[in-house]
Amino acid sequence: MTTRRRAAALSRTFLARTAAMATGACLVAGCGVLPGGSGGPGDAGTLTVMTFAPEDSKATNMPGMPGMAKAYERWVNSKGGINGRKLRVLTCNERNTPTGAADCARKAVAEKAVAVVGSYSQHGRAFLAPLEAEGIPFIGGYGVSAEEFQSPLSFPVNGGQPVLVAGAGHQLGRTCAKVALVRPDTLAGDSLPLQLNAGLKADQMPEASDIRAAEDAADLSVQANEALAASSSGTTGKGGASSVKDGKNGKDKGCVAAVLGARTETFFDAFRRADSQNRKPQVSSVLGSVSQALVDRTGGKESPFEGAYVTSWYPVATDPLWTQMRNVISDHAFGDNAVEPDDSGAQTTWIAYTVFSEMVKRFKEDETLTGRTLTRKLNQSDPVKTGGLTPDLSWRYQDMRAVAGFPRMVNGRVTFQVVQQGRLVAQPGGEQSLDMTKTLEQAPRSS
Repeated sequence: MTTRRRAAALSRTFLARTAAMATGACLVAGCGVLPGGSGGPGDAGTLTVMTFAPEDSKATNMPGMPGMAKAYERWVNSKGGINGRKLRVLTCNERNTPTGAADCARKAVAEKAVAVVGSYSQHGRAFLAPLEAEGIPFIGGYGVSAEEFQSPLSFPVNGGQPVLVAGAGHQLGRTCAKVALVRPDTLAGDSLPLQLNAGLKADQMPEASDIRAAEDAADLSVQANEALAASSSGTTGKGGASSVKDGKNGKDKGCVAAVLGARTETFFDAFRRADSQNRKPQVSSVLGSVSQALVDRTGGKESPFEGAYVTSWYPVATDPLWTQMRNVISDHAFGDNAVEPDDSGAQTTWIAYTVFSEMVKRFKEDETLTGRTLTRKLNQSDPVKTGGLTPDLSWRYQDMRAVAGFPRMVNGRVTFQVVQQGRLVAQPGGEQSLDMTKTLEQAPRSS
């Protein structure tokens, strides 16, 4: 009797261990997982994603991006999720450092996110490596790092800084006799002169003066004086003659473009004080460095940005195409003052989540949704509509552009705006939008 009991006990132990091993193997292999992707522990019907951006840093901050992501999460979950799948949005402070960017990416991996959506970072190498290792796609980044247009797991929704700066060159090239560019003295900033000059060259303009500024500089008076002097000096033509006016084309203005992110306000404040002779050169920037909120905060009609040219990826914020996003912010941002419908970061995040949602809807009920299967769908699917906010977006091989250093650029469109009576409006008398892809294809690649 004792022998039988011992044999039975050993048999039960063996069976329990075998079952445990089988269960563990099954978890590793993914068998028995309900379709629907990642999510919290034990919640196979939840899709986990992440949005990261710098907050409370000494340089550019984008708190509106994670704020918009959380508002989107509340909105879609109030409607039952995306195709019945609940959305779980993680946010992370990237802190404008490579370490912070890498930490956010590793957190996305640890939380089993199926995508990183609508995020901002200058440190593409730092955050893309961990995501690539786990097959997690990066959808709709802000476009400030070159790696976002190079990684096979990156799916940009706009042309990033390259098209904005090239567009600014085109916008200024129709008006200016001389252009000075003030930009960050960073690796990302080193490509800006090439892109601006590509836009200027398309209008038969000489290259801009390149003026560098420390990314976290608190005083930009030196750069302001340099820019004023450079934009006021004569232009040199092919024959060597110097002049400040192109009589043939009527270009008689000196122009200053500043692309400094959060420090753009600091620069133009110093620039206005430096212009004691009231020469008032044409000033210019790009969306992200200048916003409606910035114009409002600095005086509206009396702002130093009054009359400034601004290049954007998207329609003006008052366009009815943004109505749904505005309603979501109003109903689901819960008083988060960082989420502004005029903010280019929030706008980019909205478009990125629109793309993500449309892709999720293309999965069948019995299809497992993971980072890798989502990446495959993004690479193979027909174009995605964004309600007219961008051209239809697709990242198939045939959709890639021949822009040196930016092969995954699929949307080169820009819009031209101007600050008029304290409001950002479409620039009157010019093109409403323009695809800058061919202009960038002719630009040299930065080292």
